[in-house]
Amino acid sequence: MSSDIDVPSGEATQNGAAGTPARTSDRGAATRGALLAAARDVFCESGFAQAAVTDIVAKAGASVGSLYHHFNGKADLYLTLFEEFQVRQQERTRKAINAVREAGETDPMRQFIAGAGAYLDGCLEERDVSRLFISGDGPPGFDRAMRQRLGKWARRNAALFHTADGGVDEALVMVLTGAMAGAVSDISLMEDEDAARRLADEIMGIVGTIRNPRTAPPV
Repeated sequence: MSSDIDVPSGEATQNGAAGTPARTSDRGAATRGALLAAARDVFCESGFAQAAVTDIVAKAGASVGSLYHHFNGKADLYLTLFEEFQVRQQERTRKAINAVREAGETDPMRQFIAGAGAYLDGCLEERDVSRLFISGDGPPGFDRAMRQRLGKWARRNAALFHTADGGVDEALVMVLTGAMAGAVSDISLMEDEDAARRLADEIMGIVGTIRNPRTAPPV
C-alpha cells in the first residue's frame, strides 16, 4: 500500500517511512490538546456536572472515540486539567522562590511570601480555571484530591521552616497553608478582577508580618 506522505528517497526510519510516526504522534498530541482546551471552556461555562461529552468533542472538532482514546471520560479530562494547572502553579512558585534566593534572600518567610504571591498571581491569571476547581462542582472524590494537593503544598512549605533542632515548625506551616488556602478560594471566586488583585496584595502584606515565634528575636 502506497503512502500519501511525500518522503524523500533514502530517508526511512526504523518504523517505516520517514515522518509517519512523528506525524501520527503530532496529530494525537494536537487532538489531545484540543480536547483539553475544549473541556476547559465547557467546564468553565457549564460546570462539571452539566457539561456533556458531546459538547466537548464538538467544540474540539474531534470524535467521541478520540476522546476515549486519550482519556477515560469526563472526569479524567477534569482531573488532567487540574493536574496541569497545579504543575504550572508549582513552576510559578519555584521560579519565584529561586529568584529571591539568587538575589540573596535567606529568610524562609520572605521566600514563602515570594512563592505564595506567585501562586496567587497564577490564580488571578487563570481565574476561570482556579474558580472551576474550588467551586465544589467536580467529579466524585475530587475533594479528596484537593486535600491531597494541599497536603503536598504543606510539605513543600515545611521544607522552608526548620526548627533549631532540625525538625519542622508544623504549627507555623499549618497557619500559613490554611491562610493561603482561604486566600486562593476567596480571590478565585471574586467577580471583580481589580478587587481580587487588591485583596491578594493585602493578604500578602498581612502574611508578611507573621514571624516564626521559635526564631524571631524577642521584643
